[in-house]
Amino acid sequence: MKHLVVYSSPGGNTKKLAEELFRQLPDEKDIKPVEGAPDPAGYDVICVGFWFKGGQPDAAGQKYLKKCSGKKVFLFATHGAATESDLVQLGMNKATELAGGKNVIGAFSCQGEVPANVLENAANKDPQPPWLKDAPAAKGHPNGNDFMALSEALIKAGLTTKASPVSGQIIEESPVMLG
Repeated sequence: MKHLVVYSSPGGNTKKLAEELFRQLPDEKDIKPVEGAPDPAGYDVICVGFWFKGGQPDAAGQKYLKKCSGKKVFLFATHGAATESDLVQLGMNKATELAGGKNVIGAFSCQGEVPANVLENAANKDPQPPWLKDAPAAKGHPNGNDFMALSEALIKAGLTTKASPVSGQIIEESPVMLG
């Protein structure tokens, strides 16, 4: 089985997830940033990572998701909002729709640390974005706990058969899997 991992990650959070996901995948695989990503036609499974902007996948992520219709797709995302929030659910639903819906074999999302300049800009907006109140809890994410939850999501999606030792510090918190 041939896998492609594609990600959009201006701040580096989604790239961290992409690299961990890539490391855990068996078989033949490639990893590319969305800007240089190949046509998904030559792959059996496409893993598409994105960050949230305005409560939905970023523009580059959306554009690539549309190319994946008809392919098996695994979604992964980072965001400043709480993982179990309505905002995240709506964003993941939008990504599922863009990817062709029924072909989405699994999904994972976790918080990603929000850069200080983005927090400052968001705090100065009126009204403030709904994710801003959750952003302090995103500090240090993605971390080892997030990578463990990603491993579980990959097993659930049938992309791996056993949990892989993960990189990153494990801390006393419980990430939420979508899926």
